[in-house]
Amino acid sequence: MLTVAGLYFLTPLISSFVFTVHVPGQGLTFAAYSGILSADGFTESLFLSLSLAAATIALALLLVVPALVAVRLGPPRLRAVVEVVCMLPLVVPPIALVTGIATVLRWGPDHFSRTPLYQTFLAVQNESFPVVLVLAYTVLALPFVHRSLDAGLRAVDVPTLVEAARNCGAGRLYVILRVILPNLRSSLAGASFLTLALVLGEYTVASLLGFRPFAVWIVSVSGAEARMSVAVSLLSLLITWALLLVLSRAGGGPSAGVPAAGSASGAAASGPAASGPGTTASAAPTPVPGKE
Repeated sequence: MLTVAGLYFLTPLISSFVFTVHVPGQGLTFAAYSGILSADGFTESLFLSLSLAAATIALALLLVVPALVAVRLGPPRLRAVVEVVCMLPLVVPPIALVTGIATVLRWGPDHFSRTPLYQTFLAVQNESFPVVLVLAYTVLALPFVHRSLDAGLRAVDVPTLVEAARNCGAGRLYVILRVILPNLRSSLAGASFLTLALVLGEYTVASLLGFRPFAVWIVSVSGAEARMSVAVSLLSLLITWALLLVLSRAGGGPSAGVPAAGSASGAAASGPAASGPGTTASAAPTPVPGKE
């Protein structure tokens, strides 16, 4: 089964690579790869997509992590509400989403051209860094981020960790940053990679809104440079795999000095009160009757 699966995935990649390096009548040539870096728009589009991916990852985690932690500490019925809201982008097609976004963006010149809010509509559509794409990609990434983080939080005794840290005097922000997040390293890495892959490969929203990130640039050059477009597609796969390895390395392994999931005492010791006035460096062992 592994051999069949390997052939299923590798055969198209090998065929694509052969198409990029073999020109009938000329033999082997790597002109398609040597001209990528000098191609018009390659560097700008790739940098734009990576910047959008970084902003989307930060915004998605900033929204989902506090919400899921609050749901774990709050009434259980809120979990279903948050899950339904986060799963909605899987039901709404991207073409419907981008149609709604385009309609809202047209409100600027139609209704707000004489108000200061008009500048906001222009700022979110800045071609150098379109904030509207970050907002759209965040909505599209919500299902993947929610699933990844929800699976990680299910393996962590969040109420016990939070209660132990709060009893030691830790603030809410400190609890999330120093107690909860270190126990979600693998889940955070998984959510980040899924969001990165989505942003690098997303075409519909960016194309219909008139922007030119990496995926749109690949399609735009495919008409004139077919071999170069296939070569760039293979290169994007290698970039995605490399970033996957980096994120998996960052999310794997235990954190130094971070308590394991479910260890209430370890989480409490990481709070700021552990080194505050009136505390000792190490707790004395409990005496056992009959033993020194």
